[in-house]
Amino acid sequence: MPTYDEIYGKVQTTLVDALGVDDDDVTRTSTLQGDLGAESIDFLDIVFRLERNFGIKIPRGELFPENLASDPEMIKDGKLTAKGVEELKTRLPFADLAKFEADPDVNKISDLYTVDMLVHYVQSKLAG
Repeated sequence: MPTYDEIYGKVQTTLVDALGVDDDDVTRTSTLQGDLGAESIDFLDIVFRLERNFGIKIPRGELFPENLASDPEMIKDGKLTAKGVEELKTRLPFADLAKFEADPDVNKISDLYTVDMLVHYVQSKLAG
């Protein structure tokens, strides 16, 4: 089983290749969209590269959940409801939701996708 740092190094390389950013830009706390400029089309590429680089299978919607924002029970007035936050915790068990829960603005969901979260996700898949 590779260490956190070994996985982090490979995730870093994966993101450098997928997004055309520099090694220095990819820190543990970097957000994929805000800091690294990833767009939704890039997520498919990132998933594909992670699968290839780590020899894991990532089911569609598991790493980057879809359709959360379209469910009226999950969102009210641009914020996640308590049910929405619970659903997000279920779908993103490796994300740090502490700050998000204080202000569950739907536009801040993308900030949960950090490099660290990807490393923990890959770690769980490898341990799987």
